[in-house]
Order: sequence, then structure tokens, then C-alpha cells
Amino acid sequence: MKSDNMKQGVQQAPARSLLNALGYTAEEIAKPMVGIVCSYNEIVPGHMNLDKIAEAVKLGVAEAGGTPVMFPAIAVCDGIAMGHIGMKYSLVTRDLIADSTEAMAIAHQFDALVMIPNCDKNVPGLLMAAARVNVPTVFVSGGPMLAGHVGGKKRSLSSMFEAVGAHAAGKIDDEGLLEFEEKVCPTCGSCSGMYTANSMNCLTEALGMGLRGNGTIPAVYSERLKLAKKAGYAVMDLLKKDIRPRDIITKDAILNALTVDMALGCSTNSMLHLPAIAHEIGFDFDIAFANPISEKTPNLCHLAPAGPTYMEDLNEAGGVYAVMKELADIGLLNTDCMTVTGKTIGENIANAVNMNEEVIRPVSNPYSKTGGLAVLKGNLAPDGSVVKRSAVVEEMMVHEGPARVFDSEEDAIEAILGGKIKEGDVVVIRYEGPKGGPGMREMLNPTSAIAGMGLGSTVALITDGRFSGASRGASIGHVSPEAAVGGPIALVEEGDIISINIPEMKLDVKVSDEEMAKRKEAWQPREPKVKTGYLERYCAMVTSGNRGAILEVPGKN
Repeated sequence: MKSDNMKQGVQQAPARSLLNALGYTAEEIAKPMVGIVCSYNEIVPGHMNLDKIAEAVKLGVAEAGGTPVMFPAIAVCDGIAMGHIGMKYSLVTRDLIADSTEAMAIAHQFDALVMIPNCDKNVPGLLMAAARVNVPTVFVSGGPMLAGHVGGKKRSLSSMFEAVGAHAAGKIDDEGLLEFEEKVCPTCGSCSGMYTANSMNCLTEALGMGLRGNGTIPAVYSERLKLAKKAGYAVMDLLKKDIRPRDIITKDAILNALTVDMALGCSTNSMLHLPAIAHEIGFDFDIAFANPISEKTPNLCHLAPAGPTYMEDLNEAGGVYAVMKELADIGLLNTDCMTVTGKTIGENIANAVNMNEEVIRPVSNPYSKTGGLAVLKGNLAPDGSVVKRSAVVEEMMVHEGPARVFDSEEDAIEAILGGKIKEGDVVVIRYEGPKGGPGMREMLNPTSAIAGMGLGSTVALITDGRFSGASRGASIGHVSPEAAVGGPIALVEEGDIISINIPEMKLDVKVSDEEMAKRKEAWQPREPKVKTGYLERYCAMVTSGNRGAILEVPGKN
């Protein structure tokens, strides 16, 4: 056992004395030590139930012959951090989570790990750590929130943000806004649409790192506690069979996850996190992989914000396995990939059934023949940009309009809520990328304001920042290179005509090469917005959005 390095032999007597100080018996010390990485806290709704999940996991591990040892991982609530300086600290936590988990797992020589994340950055951060540490590992999330109900309709957090825009436009009054505030988030759990947290928890199943239901069983269901116990059993079985994360997280598994992503209509943030996870196994993931996969993968689900269904509906319809079975039946998945069940993807999904063809369209009747995401390139985004095309209305799939240019999210929101954005405009928000932000803030407030004010079918938004999974409309993010390094988005001027063609995967500014070269020559780098603390170090090390905003040592090839 790996843990023997810290508990066997005369030289390790001091370590054993410290384990005694923790109250462990000799019998417990002799068993495999299983780290339970739990991101429980009292500020993130998706994490407030994770203490109970952890206790269930610990029981499963102990029943299966291991000694469970819990330690924490941090978590930021994107919704609470949205719209102020706190959002600069969201994406950056992904790497803190990966680094701190790596440090704890290796320092204490755990034999195996069970990861208990739920929200946006915890899932990819812990997947990155799992690939680095490479001891048998199982994921079990805290589960999604149930949808709220307002006006006889199911609602979610994206409805809340759009209600703010509707209030600014005079479409609802203070009382109407308060009703949304009190009803859209009715339970604990990750917010109830196909936002980033639920996207990544579903893709954990597709990768093979989570058990069936990991992404969809609601947080408040007792079935979630049963799943946690099963995760404890499963990790001990993986330890016995010596099946490790790098046996599961392979290039083929990541491409499977990207395919499932297209069918589900996941958040654009998956195009930051999948490249980062791939980087940990030495797979150079180019976001352009998305387009050929999208071209052959039907979009089968329209969960909120793209449509009227929610995670609880997907769960009842058969969950991620039912979606995967639809895809596998037409040859779009590699079914030989290993999973945490000790079986292959093909074995796992063999008996999956689609129980609601309104929630999960069959491949013979998809929402569209192409997948949920698209990567656009052109003279405005030479290295790529990302759009959730499954959430774009038909009339905005091809659009041209004048650029309305803002150098921060705050300036853009002020203009939108102030009625200064008109039909046909293309809002450009720049200097919000990984370096420029720093931290690549989500633009949920401006996209929601546009939708809430009734401009979602006439106004586009492009940014070198990113979007929440709750964003919808012609919202194009991750524009690379970003403005902070002199990318073309930094050279756009007020009134330039922006051309968006999603079917043709193009994003251009209608300015001549000669004029762009002249502007580039005159461009000057800006002073960093943050010059202290973690964000200063992050800014120095982070790469562009098209590379997943991974961290690299400066000067290292």
C-alpha cells in the first residue's frame, strides 16, 4: 500500500504516534487510507449538503475495508461572486483546488481518494488533481438543486438574473422581482439548469470517473446518499483492481465527454475545463476539436437556459447514461473506455433506456443535427472563440452590427441597463480575459440584462471573458488572443461592423488588414488591474482561453 510509506517501519513511528493522536486504532492504521476530499462549506448552496454526502462516503469506505480520512477543498459560489471583484476569484480557484489537493494527497500518501465536489471549479479542479496524483479515485457530487416555480412555470437562477433586466425595462415591478428572488432557488444543490456545475458533473459520468446518476440525482433525494455509499464501495474495488485515473481519463474518454457535451448542450465553460483536464494527462486539446465532433453529434437536450426542462427532468428521463446510449447506438462513442465501475462505458450503458423523448430527444429526432457548442474563428478571433449555439435563437445565427465597445463588464452593464444598447448592436467587452481580468470573469449579468430587456434576439455580445452556463443568446466568449496581450479584440473601435456567422464558424470585424496593422502598431499594453496577492501570480502564469486558461511556468516550453 502507498500509505505504508508513512506508517510502516521504525522510521515511521513518529507518524504512527500522530495517527494515534487522531484516535485511530491499530486496526484502522493497518487498513488502506482513503482520502475523502470534501468541499463542504456554508456559503455555497451546492455545497451545504456535502457534509452528509461525506459521512455516507466514509461509511461506504469503512464497510468495504478502508479507513476514510476527510480533508477539505475550497469552493466559490459563482452566483454570489457575480458582478463584482469576487468574480475575479472564481476561475482561479480551479488551480488552487488542484494544487492543494495534490499537496494533501501526496504529503499524506493516501492509497485512494473519493472526491466530493459540486460547483463550477471544484469538479474540474479535482479531476485535474486526480490525474496528477493517480491513485484509485471515484467522484460523487452533491447533486443538482430542484427547479423553483414562479407564475406556474419551473424557474432557475438564470430566470433570476433575467428578471433583473426585466425590472430595469419596466416589465416587472419590485414585488415581481421579489417573488423571483424568493422562489427560483428552493433547495440546496447546484443550480437546476445545465449550467457549468451540472455540465461538469454530467461530463464526469461521461469520462467514467463518476457512478451512474452522479450528474443528475437531485441533491435532496435520499438516492444521492445511497450513491455516496456506493462511491465508497467502488473506490475500494478500484484499489483492489489497481484501476487509476489515468487508466480512465484517456484521450478517447475526453473525446467521449466532448461528444456527450454536444448532445447535452453543456456550458461553454466546459471548453475551458476539458483542455485543462487533458493537459494533466499530456493530451494537447485544441478547442477546434469541438467543431468536427459538433458537426456529427446531434443536440438531444434543451435544458435551462436553452429550454424548459431541468436537471430533475433529465434524471427522470434516464440521465446521462440514456443520452450516451443514444449516441453509442449510432457509433459516436468509444465504448471500450474503462470507468470507475471496473467496467467499460459499453457495459455500463448497455441497459440504459430513454424514458422521456421530450427531455432526451432520440437521435432520429434531435433538436438539431449539430452539437450544442461551436468554435468560431476569424480576424477577430484567430485562435478561436466559443458559443453555446444550442441557446442561440435562429435569427441570431448570422448577424452583423456595429460594435459597442467597453473595457470592463461594469461599463457594459451600465450602458445596457441605461437603455443605450439598441437592436442590432454587438456589445464588445474586453480586457476581461484570463490575464486582463485577471481571472476571466463570467458575463452573466450583461447577457441576462440583454435577455431580460427583450434584446436577446437582436443584440450579440462578444468578450475575451467567459459566460456562465446560465447565459443564453448570441454570447460569444473566450475570444483569443485576449485584449491584454494585444489580440484583435483590443483593436476594435466603436462602430466597427462585427460579422457573426455561427453555421460557418466565423467571427470577423469588417476592417482591412492594413487598418488593423496600423491599430496594432499604435496599441500599448495596459497596466495590470491587480498587482498583489494570488491574482498577481495567476496573471503572470495563466495562458489564453483557447488553451483552457492553464497555468504555465513563465519561460517554460
